Order: sequence, then C-alpha cells, then structure tokens
Amino acid sequence: MNSQFGSMELRVCKYLAGLLMMIVVVSARAEGVHHDELWYVKPAGKWEAEALPIGNGRMGAMLYGGVKTDRIQFNEQSLWSGDNNWDGDYQTGDHGFGSYRNFGEFVIDFNHGDVATAYQRSLNIQTGVHTTFFEIDGIRFRREAFASHPDQVIVFRYTASTKGALSGKISLQSAQGAVSTADANGLSFLGEMPNHLKYGARLHIATEGGSVSLEGNTWVFQKCNTIIVYLDARTNYKPDYYSGWRGTDPMPLVEQEIAAAQKTGYQKLISRHTKDLTHLTAAAVIDIGKTTNDLLVLPTDIRLGKYAAGGADPDLEETMFQYGRYLLASCSRAGGLPANLQGLWNNSNTPAWASDYHNNINIQMNYWAAESTNLSDCQLPLIDFIKAFQEPCRIATQKAFGKNVRGWTARTSQSIFGGNGWEWNIPASAWYGQHVFEHWAFTMDKEYLRTTAYPVLKEICGFWEDQLKKMPDGMLMVPNGWSPEHGPREDGVMHDQQLVWDLFQNYLEAAKALGIDSSYQAKVADMQAHLAPNKIGKWGQLQEWQEDRDDPDDQHRHTSHLFAVYPGRQISMTLNPDLAKAAIISLRSRSGNYGKNVNTTFTVESTVGDSRRSWTWPWRCALWARLGEGEKAGTMLRGLLTYNTLPNLFTNHPPFQLDGNFGISGAIAEMLIQSHAGEIHLLPGIPSTWAANGSFKGLKARGGYTVDCTWENGKVTKYKISSTAGGKVWIRVNGERKLIESERG
Repeated sequence: MNSQFGSMELRVCKYLAGLLMMIVVVSARAEGVHHDELWYVKPAGKWEAEALPIGNGRMGAMLYGGVKTDRIQFNEQSLWSGDNNWDGDYQTGDHGFGSYRNFGEFVIDFNHGDVATAYQRSLNIQTGVHTTFFEIDGIRFRREAFASHPDQVIVFRYTASTKGALSGKISLQSAQGAVSTADANGLSFLGEMPNHLKYGARLHIATEGGSVSLEGNTWVFQKCNTIIVYLDARTNYKPDYYSGWRGTDPMPLVEQEIAAAQKTGYQKLISRHTKDLTHLTAAAVIDIGKTTNDLLVLPTDIRLGKYAAGGADPDLEETMFQYGRYLLASCSRAGGLPANLQGLWNNSNTPAWASDYHNNINIQMNYWAAESTNLSDCQLPLIDFIKAFQEPCRIATQKAFGKNVRGWTARTSQSIFGGNGWEWNIPASAWYGQHVFEHWAFTMDKEYLRTTAYPVLKEICGFWEDQLKKMPDGMLMVPNGWSPEHGPREDGVMHDQQLVWDLFQNYLEAAKALGIDSSYQAKVADMQAHLAPNKIGKWGQLQEWQEDRDDPDDQHRHTSHLFAVYPGRQISMTLNPDLAKAAIISLRSRSGNYGKNVNTTFTVESTVGDSRRSWTWPWRCALWARLGEGEKAGTMLRGLLTYNTLPNLFTNHPPFQLDGNFGISGAIAEMLIQSHAGEIHLLPGIPSTWAANGSFKGLKARGGYTVDCTWENGKVTKYKISSTAGGKVWIRVNGERKLIESERG
C-alpha cells in the first residue's frame, strides 16, 4: 500500500513539475512569438510522431532533443537494398526489389543529470536550425543542429553557460552491421550491402577546452566548454543505368567534405546554410488570418490538439503550408534523388511499402507544391529520376508489352536501381510526363523544353500510339486499365483515359512552343480527339469506369477518376461546367455526403474510414479548390490536421508517410491561385475563415509569372503579376475576367 502510494506520489510530483516547466517556458515565449517554429516542452519519445527532421537534400537526421542522452538517427538517400533493374514481385529484402534503409545513429551520453528545467526544443522551418535549451543545477545548456546543402554535412554544436560543463561519451552505430572505429578526431564506419552497394559515415568531433580520450569504439570527452560534431555519410550509388548504378567509393569524398567543413568553421557554415535554405523557404509567404496570442504562445502539439477539437488557428494552417515546403527543400535538391514515401527520413530496415517511389499518386503528390509555391528547382530530382530510369523501364516495358513496343511505362513501385515492382501502373509514364511538362509551363525555360521535356513527352506518346485500343465506334481506349487500387481491370478506365488526354495535351503545347514536328502534332491531336470521353452516370456522377457501376455510398480512399479536375486540366468550372458538376457529386460521394447521406451536412466528420488517409485530404482539398468550393477545401485541410497529423506535424497514412505534408502545401496554393485554365484566377477557393483579410507573396502561375495578392472580406484589393518577359496575361479577379499587362521583373 505504501509502495503504491509512493509511486503515485512520485507520478503526481513529476506531472506537477512538468506542468510548472511548461508554464515557465510558455511565459518566456510570450515575450517573443516565432511564427516559423515547431516547438515543444519535452524531449521526443517516438521517432515518427515526435522527433524533428532536418535535411540537406541528400542527408537527413531526426532529432529527439534528449537531456542526458542525445540520440540522432540519420539517413542518406541512396542507401537501398535490392538488385539492379529488378522487374517483378515486390520482394523488399536484401535482394529483389529491395527497400530504402536506415543508415545509422550516433548517441551522446552526458554525465550530467536527467532532470531539467525550462526545457524547450524547436525547429525553425525557415532557417532549418534545430535548437534545444534546458537548465540543470543552474547551468544553461544549448544545442544547435542544421543540415547544410552548400557544405554537404550535418553540424551539431553543444554549449553551456558554465565552462567545463560538458562531459560524456559519443558512440556511432551503423544500422547495416558495419563496425565503428574511433580515432583522435572522431568515429567512422565503412561497409558493403549484400547488393554490393558500398557505404560509409564519418563523425568528426571538435572540442574547446577539456580533454578527450578513447575507450574502444567510444569517444570520451571531459570538462569541455564546446563540442562541435560534423557528420557526413555517402554510398557509391550513381544514378546511371549504363554504369550499373555504381560509382566511386564513398569515403574519400566524405573525408574531403568533413575537412572542408571543419576548415570553414561553425559561424560561416551556419551562415551559408541559412542563406541557402531561406532563399527557398522565404520565396513564398501566405497570411490567411490571425491566431490569438493565447494560442500562439502554446507548444505546437498543444495547439494541434486544440485545433483538432474544433478551434480556429490560421497560423497553424500557415505553418502546415510552410512545413511542406520546408520538408521538400530539405529532401529534394538538384543533383540528388527525389523525395520518396517518407521524404528522406527512415529509421527502419523494413519500412512500410519499402519507403519507395509509388507512382500511382504518391511521388506525384510529393511535387504538387514544387512549381506553384516557388520551389521549382526542388522538382529537378524527379525529372532527373525520370530521365535516368527510361532505359530499364524500356526493357521492362518491352518484356511485358512486346519487343516492338515503343516508349516505356512502369510498375507501381520503383527503386533507385531501375527496379520495377508490384502491379503494372500502365499510365505511370503519362503521369510522369505531366511533371516534366509543368516544369516548363511554370518556368518557360525553352532550352529545358527542347532538350529534356519534349523528347520525354514524345517518346511516351509513342508508347500510347502503340497501346491504345480502337473500339468498333472508332473511339480509342486504354486497354486493361485499373483505377488505382479500386475495381476491376478493364478497357477505358476513366483515370487512364484522362491521363493519356493530359499527356497528349502537354505534348501538343510543347511541340507548338518549339514549332516542330507538325505532322506528329496532327497525329497526336487526332488520337486525343478520338479518346473515349468522360461520362456522366445515372445519379449525376462522373463515371469511374465505362460501365455505369459507381456506388453513391462508396467512400474508397482513391479519387482516381477525378484526375481530370486536379492535377489534370481537362475538366474545369469554366471550360466544361457539366462535367465539373458531375465531379462535385462524385467527390461528395467519396466524402460520405451522397447516397444514403445526401441530405446530411458536409463536415470534417463525414469523411470516414478508408477516406481518412494522409494523402486523401490534400487531393480532395485541391479538387474542391479547383471546383470553386472553398468551404469544402477548408474542411479537407481541417480533416488532415484533425485525423492524420502527428504531434511533430508529420502526416500519417497510417503508417507515417510524407505525401500528405507535400500535397497540402500544393492544395493550399490551389485555394489561393490557379492558372490551369488559360487564365490566372485569384482566390478561386478560399473558405470563409480566411476571407476577412489576408495576402500572399511569391506564388507562381503557369507562363512564368510570380503573383502577389492582398484581400479583404473575400475580395482582392491589390495584386501584382510579374515575369521576366512581361507581356499580356488573362486574369480572373473578383468575378471579372480581363486582359492585363504584367510587370517586368
């Protein structure tokens, strides 16, 4: 009895101490609210739900902010198992298709106690700097970490308010079995995967004051003033089919980058990093309302809980927009691989769906925000990925569809070694083609169009010229298609028809811009005109299949037959309103607001079950925005934050995957500006909660335009549309369509 009472008393004391600590920290933050931070008053416990991410495009780390033990898990984007050019079953072990793997972790065990006061950890999503503060016995400890793209290292600095306060041990562990070794300058490991991919990591440790020594494979420091740790990790992966996907040994470059970083010094490193990242993160800014101060001073997880309970917090919605952009800038940089299902961050050797590249919505959603939110260069890794994988995909395509077939497509899952796994996603290449084209549409880079986009688009058109099936009435259908993860395989699935229409439209516009291949333009235009069209079904819905079999009570997670609304452009409220209205009915059905629920109120709660997924909310948010339904778009944003967002604001399918984070940033942009229907439309789909007043700066529109806008009471009061070339552009503002002269700049 006494033991139980003592245990309860201890728990109460800990609870009260934690509550007091939060009150102290919150009171301190009230002095200066930072809108661009995620922050918390206790260390992270769960990797995917609470740890915070930093990344330089190639490497990433998840930070827990522990007090006595600081554990840093890290990744490098090319550490994959699996065989070269796999084509077949979804075998995700050491061989076969493979999977993305955990690189390792390093751990610092400090000698000081583990009971801290005034604890706070935060991630600034503009600068990418993670900071941890706390006090123990009157000594203030501060830790900073950032992942530098300019210098290709991750840097950690540990300081204290009292000299000689830092003592402890540092260890480094490979997650793939390599043995770590210690030397006077730090720790390292080097290994080789069963697929003969070489990998290595180096932890360089610099101290000020105190002493250091080695205990086996552990680095020991005593009474130091400052510790700076430089981390680099690489493999010998090379994104080239003809080189067998392998390049030079990783460690010489690791050592070179570590040495250069140490020579540069901490202050220059953090300055160069901040300048590089904020150039991207600050390129687009939105203001959709004001959160009350009593909420702004609360930790992020507490604010998320209050929002999920129905509270208003426009600043949290803005944070979600910027967080997706921050994550993309942190895991997808020119010269590297594209963002995978988990972006860059993975603590498992058996991650869900191999943490691969799913091409039936997921990898595409990862890049929905790239062009419209002014992160165009972050889309280059996806385009490079598409180019690099053409040859293994050609071979796999000929094996599956006939040796004389032109062009290529892909299976649903792809690895970094040219691997194709699981079901064939026959229109995958057409969807990839959209991203290749959109980079041109937003940048108007004609050299890119000529040398990269046009050849890719034309080759994929050749595949469909060979594959389309001519029906007795002369219409063309995609044969043996599958509305992703839903329904039977059959001819003329609407998702496939829409994707091929989109491909042909993108090709035609690219060819016209270049003024070439007039005869092939005519051929593609004729095929496009004969594609079996979209259909409206018996209950007014946009049909998913040629047969009118849609169920008005079907709440399946996929909305594949609405591709033509978003991210496609075949259906819009201005171009073909009847089809758009049918799409509205279909989307209501998927959201539990039709059929037996046709007369119920559309709410965040009405979207249930299979439709509550990390990536379904963003897609539906963008769809509602394209359909001019701002209230419903806002409801989808609320649904994501309410049901599928973790305390660290990672989106959760479940399991955890980041397409929801990337996708919602693109969807929010669609609520504010659209440019797919031959005009720039300002505020096409904002909810009433944003209407009072707001603004955005730096969003992009097709045609190479940068757009700023201010509004009050739901009406645009000021706007600026500029481009490097200037010229006339059609805009739609406050219900009026007009031709204006854009500014040059």
